[in-house]
Amino acid sequence: MARKFFGTDGVRGTANQYPMTAEMALKLGAAVGRYFRNDGDNQHRVVIGKDTRLSGYMFESALTAGLTSTGMNAMLLGPVPTPAVGLLTKSMRADLGVMISASHNQAVDNGIKFFGPDGFKLSDEAELEIEQLVLEGVEPVQPQNIGRAVRVDDGRFRYIERVKSSLPSGLPFKGLKVVIDCANGAAHRAAPEALWELGAEVIPIGTDPNGTNINLNCGSTYTQTAAEAVVAHGADVGIALDGDADRVMIIDETGKVADGDQLMALLAKRWAKAGKLSGGALVATVMSNLGLERFLEAEGLRLERTAVGDRYVVERMRQGGFNLGGEQSGHIVMTDYATTGDGLLAGIQFLAAMVECGKPASELATSFETVPQLLKNVRYGVGQTPLELASVKSVIADAEARLNGSGRLLIRKSGTEPLIRVMAECEDADLLTDVVDGIVAEVQASV
Repeated sequence: MARKFFGTDGVRGTANQYPMTAEMALKLGAAVGRYFRNDGDNQHRVVIGKDTRLSGYMFESALTAGLTSTGMNAMLLGPVPTPAVGLLTKSMRADLGVMISASHNQAVDNGIKFFGPDGFKLSDEAELEIEQLVLEGVEPVQPQNIGRAVRVDDGRFRYIERVKSSLPSGLPFKGLKVVIDCANGAAHRAAPEALWELGAEVIPIGTDPNGTNINLNCGSTYTQTAAEAVVAHGADVGIALDGDADRVMIIDETGKVADGDQLMALLAKRWAKAGKLSGGALVATVMSNLGLERFLEAEGLRLERTAVGDRYVVERMRQGGFNLGGEQSGHIVMTDYATTGDGLLAGIQFLAAMVECGKPASELATSFETVPQLLKNVRYGVGQTPLELASVKSVIADAEARLNGSGRLLIRKSGTEPLIRVMAECEDADLLTDVVDGIVAEVQASV
């Protein structure tokens, strides 16, 4: 059964438009509260975090109302990174964790992500059951059983200590000059504080959120700002996070950007050499570059591919007993330390590699030559299904025939935005451009 309003990473959309309305948040809170508090006990707890979007106040209040109406006790963390919610859900013995964020999206969007008591995101099956409860409606508890809501002031500090504990004791960052771009988002305080405590000279940018500037000309999806700061300050490295800090991009000392594939390649090789890479494999999505797969094979390692979404990466990691995975977009999942993608944690692991190897960022940030890859997006309207049209299918089939084993073609609907994503890889740059542009043109003509 297809999910109605859950996407690849929770519920997401434009604030005050379906499904991201206060009314829906209230219903979701009640539904997920009933799902986890199904024995009538008033000891059940939920931790709620958020990023810095203006609409976060509205959704925090609505979710809290829905959850407490079913007897859940809410612990409000305020602005913290998404991985902090996964961590604190488990460490605070909560039944449920909620993160209010639209991650890398623009400020007018927002989203709601759920974590189970183990700190991992909910399965598709659990989300389907919660959707059904939303549709059916949930009976509130009796007045004497309404839950409480309290503020938790030290969530950020608990998270910082967890991130720092991932490093060998005494590993010095002293002498490293680091630009940290927090995207005016959830890590705007935690990330600079953690790096400073580890001894680095910190140059913070994107640390002045006002509710409307999250991800605006900054962060992991707009690395120009961080790259310019690295060069201007003569920094050793730059770390660019997204709005909820579960993604990262690395910028070397010349201003060149390394994506998630390059960071995963570096970590996989280092962990394998140290005997720390479980299962001899890295888990990544179908979007990861073919060059990564070839690099791993040369190292005697495997690439396990999944559907797009860090949730599916984590599911495969848990099924196969793997401990390293992620996405080209910068989600890096290290289950020895975290239950979801953690941009700050991954960035700190890169700094540790610099210190331990004694090499500049530029020597560590490029592990393999990428196969030319082109990705273009086409926005479509509500109710439109361009990928089901015969004309679009025909153009796609023709493109696959032209590539004929010399490259890869991947076309999919985004799970977080109304976009058709057209991606291809091919050594022949002219053929690559022609194939992608042809499909994009046909999809655009159909919407």
